Amino acid sequence: MDNPQYILNEINKGIKMGMDSINHVSDKVEDKEFKDLLLHEYDRYNSILNRVNSELKNYDDLPKEVPPMQKMMGYMDIEISTMSDKSNSKIAEMMLKGTNMGIIEGIKLKNRNPDIDNTIKNILDDFITFQENNVEDLKKYL
Repeated sequence: MDNPQYILNEINKGIKMGMDSINHVSDKVEDKEFKDLLLHEYDRYNSILNRVNSELKNYDDLPKEVPPMQKMMGYMDIEISTMSDKSNSKIAEMMLKGTNMGIIEGIKLKNRNPDIDNTIKNILDDFITFQENNVEDLKKYL
């Protein structure tokens, strides 16, 4: 495959889904330490997103938005899941599921595109590693 714009847009989509999820759950989190962790994750996602956007400009491409229906489904899932349980454990579980999906998609992109440009490879590696670290951080709240 080795389509740089496709790879960058897939990373972009994963990042935006993570950021949207954090936006939706952070107001439900009462534990300051957990909320700080989520906000730190948000900032780190944003940092990687800036690198993705910068790289997309090299291809005269704009980042694609997450489809509205997909965004709405994620929002509804969070709302329904936290309606009766807003515990750290429940929120960490939801965030872990999304983060694991991001890791899987990132690894698939990496495995299916072994000859990608080093800059894009580094962004993808950082995205995967960042999310793997998030998993370890989130496990503490289960």
